[in-house]
Amino acid sequence: MKGNLNHNLTLCCWLAIAACASAPAPARAQTLLLKNATVHPVSGPALSPGDVLLENGKVRQIGHLNVPADRVVDLTGQHLYPGFLLLNTALGLSEIEEVRATLDAEEVGQFVPEVQSWVAVNPDSELLPVARANGIAFFEPAPEGSMIAGQSALMAMDGWTTEEMVFKKPAALHVYWPSMEISIAGRRGGRRGRAAGSAEEQIKERERRIKELADFFADARAYAQARDAAQTNGAADPGLNPPWEAMRPYLKGERPIMVHAEELRQIKSALQWAETNHYKIVIAGGRDAWKVAELLAKKNVPVIYDDIYSLPLSEAESYDIHFKAPELLRQAGVKVALSLQTTVFDAPFARNLPYVASQAVAYGLPAEEALKAMTLYPAQILGVEDRLGAIEPGKDATLFACTGDILDLRANVTHFWMAGREVSLDNRHTRLYEKYRNRPKPH
Repeated sequence: MKGNLNHNLTLCCWLAIAACASAPAPARAQTLLLKNATVHPVSGPALSPGDVLLENGKVRQIGHLNVPADRVVDLTGQHLYPGFLLLNTALGLSEIEEVRATLDAEEVGQFVPEVQSWVAVNPDSELLPVARANGIAFFEPAPEGSMIAGQSALMAMDGWTTEEMVFKKPAALHVYWPSMEISIAGRRGGRRGRAAGSAEEQIKERERRIKELADFFADARAYAQARDAAQTNGAADPGLNPPWEAMRPYLKGERPIMVHAEELRQIKSALQWAETNHYKIVIAGGRDAWKVAELLAKKNVPVIYDDIYSLPLSEAESYDIHFKAPELLRQAGVKVALSLQTTVFDAPFARNLPYVASQAVAYGLPAEEALKAMTLYPAQILGVEDRLGAIEPGKDATLFACTGDILDLRANVTHFWMAGREVSLDNRHTRLYEKYRNRPKPH
């Protein structure tokens, strides 16, 4: 038996040596040099012309380069930008507004923080390639709901499955602040013969909902403290509670809470709540945020502004107030990310993000800030600025080239790289264009 053992050991050694000898050498990282483009790093001034060297999915160098590369792409006359980030969108959660089977943006229940929106994203959505073809590289599908709607993730515009598409999960918790407005029926209840006190009833309902929200957070905080005590000093464990367990990183300020608030009183109430409880919040929507711009800046609360094309609600407001709002916020020192509204109706219009920015630029927002509002600032809000949001050495090589200024409606995206890999720009729009452009001539 001993002889057999020695024989087997010898045979194994020879097989191992043979395997090592036949194993291929590690593949050398492929390099791609993008030449002669107008490069918009976003974090610094544009280079015209400029070059960008990509290696192993990362940006290696930027400047005026004369270095060897495995492949060179000449982008003379074109502009190079980092991929855009679209926050707070129904993209991926809805396809056709009138077809219920294609909608999955909302879960039942008032308080469902354990809901994970990215699980419901349709990776085969026809809307994703359309948005990608206009520079959008990442999106954050926002769950909708009554109070606490769930958590979102940052997802890439490329991948066969939702698991492949997820870039960061979870990214944020979504809270829909109770409305602070009194309806017309409430204001005029007496005149129309309705029960007196309807306005007061609405106020009581609003206060009740805010108290329910505060109580849920308080209960979740007590649960988190009990769980921490059980893990550190052996105290009694309260047991796993999925909704409260999902709240723990947000209670500690490790991740942002997206507070969906439009009207002035909603925003002020949410700011006071966050300051009292030391929560890290971001105002999403922010229709009236410009009215409290200084307060938002003082409290260092960013705004994801999606009301560029909303109509003024008061005769006292100018027709262009929402066009000017991003610049008013910026001047006050507020970090502004631009988006479109989160309704399922708006999902097909996600590709228009650059034109939302150009509208703000036409009414005062500097073009450099408009680019940051779609790249660097969204990345900072979600805590991924170390990898995304700018063309810098060490960051992911997720960028696109287009025939002109991306804020110009006439510019067309020609190339798109996700982590250094070029992806197709084919989409439903281009396929239909080619189909009908080549239709048979009438007889």
